[in-house]
Amino acid sequence: MTVDDDRGVLHAVERDLSNHYSGGFRILAAESGESALETLRELKVRGDPVALLLVDQRMPGMSGVEFVGLGLELFPDVKRVLLTAYADTEAAIHAINDVQIDYYLLKPWDPPEERLYPVLDDVLDDWLAAFRPPFGGVRVVGHRWSAASHQVKDFLGRNQVPYRWLDLEVSDEARAVAEAAGKGAALPLVVLPGGAVMQAPSIAEVAARIGMAERAGLPYYDLVVVGAGPAGLAAAVYGASEGLHTLLVEAEAPGGQAGTSSRIENYLGFPSGLSGGDLARRGLTQARRLGAEVLAPRQVTGLRVEDGYKILSFAGGDEVNARALLLASGVSYRRLTAPGVDQFTGAGIYYGAALSEAASVAGEDLYIVGGANSAGQAAVFFSAHARTVTIVVRGASIEQAMSQYLAERIHATANIKVAVHSEVAGADGTDHLQSVTVRNVTTGEEQTVPATAMFIFIGAIPYTDWLEGVVVRDERGFVLTGADLDKHDLTGWPLDRPPYLLEASVPGVFAAGDVRHGSVKRVASAVGEGSVAVTFVHRYLAEA
Repeated sequence: MTVDDDRGVLHAVERDLSNHYSGGFRILAAESGESALETLRELKVRGDPVALLLVDQRMPGMSGVEFVGLGLELFPDVKRVLLTAYADTEAAIHAINDVQIDYYLLKPWDPPEERLYPVLDDVLDDWLAAFRPPFGGVRVVGHRWSAASHQVKDFLGRNQVPYRWLDLEVSDEARAVAEAAGKGAALPLVVLPGGAVMQAPSIAEVAARIGMAERAGLPYYDLVVVGAGPAGLAAAVYGASEGLHTLLVEAEAPGGQAGTSSRIENYLGFPSGLSGGDLARRGLTQARRLGAEVLAPRQVTGLRVEDGYKILSFAGGDEVNARALLLASGVSYRRLTAPGVDQFTGAGIYYGAALSEAASVAGEDLYIVGGANSAGQAAVFFSAHARTVTIVVRGASIEQAMSQYLAERIHATANIKVAVHSEVAGADGTDHLQSVTVRNVTTGEEQTVPATAMFIFIGAIPYTDWLEGVVVRDERGFVLTGADLDKHDLTGWPLDRPPYLLEASVPGVFAAGDVRHGSVKRVASAVGEGSVAVTFVHRYLAEA
């Protein structure tokens, strides 16, 4: 960037810089320090690096030295060259000490091949030697204890969108971006790769701006799969690979609960294990490669059946038609009702693994509530970051609901503790979680202990209210299929044959994975059910 209030000089400098450096650099020119600073702020928000400031010393309103000093606050590593007249050499010498000017050039600089380019080449070579390209993806600026910031980070992370987290409390870059965005800017800020800034956006707004599909591409599909957990991903892969026009709909992020697992070590074919995020990414890539269409994040709100078609309604009012429907929406964690938990949800208390918070808990004490595999995997993962990890379980041991290999690893990890016969009785803090009260369910004794983070893995609630009056469910909301429907009145069943193995109370509607009544809560089982369900989808479509 070159700055000079004399238009003739400015255009001449800009011309000479463009002639020599336009192949590798973008050349910017400004007629005042104020306008140049505004441009620098915009570049800072966009994440564009600035290599060199070539600035005239004598400018009205703001001298070259004053401008360079302010520019250094935005770009501390920028190279600084002052353009001076003979009478200003004394000021230039002082500037070397005041703002560490790298060089000063005297007007006129003709010929540039002798008096301009050699100097700038040398300065730019130094800059390039130390230059590391900035992160070019999405940046999220906010406070660690902001629930809205956590939601954006968790959404981006679970949807495999690379992003960089900038905490205003510790990051100079975060403060510079926030300042450039203007006073009163609503947090969190989401800075897109092109430099556009979103203030306190909703998840739907973020999804739309990063290019995630908002609407289905077709009005009719052979198969619509609701839920992109392991069962849904497997169904989408098999359905698309076998020639079915397949739409995969996900309300939050691919992978479901399994997608938040830090390590799955008992999945066939991966002797070293793999993370839930890797499994989700691989499955989603495979489904898309084979031709499945993916719609996320979109919430299904209703189902009706007309002339054999299953018509799905979405939040927002649009609809899509399916010849066959697979319900694979999984379950969500049950809410913990202890006092204070709702207050600090997203500000130290999280449901699921929330792997996006791993760096934040370094050297701190955290608690994990729950005793199944997902809780154990999270404990092992966070133990590599936190000072201590305490697992709170109501039972007599973690072995009651956890795989043996995982329980053994937990017992062998020095900074993981297990509080048995225990439950969380309360949470407290100021603007974020600072302490947890743990109650012994046998003696009733309570103990309040310091804690900066708590991750909850309890219970399982299916999201199936939108099926009310259409598909038969059990008393807890899980979808009944196959032989489990024998206990219910199926007088409305229109076909001569009984429901297929994974078929629900409506012909052509199937269920797989955790949302199904009586399912085995394991990743491999869900993948198997999703794959097998497609076989029955083919049978149904052949007879329809």
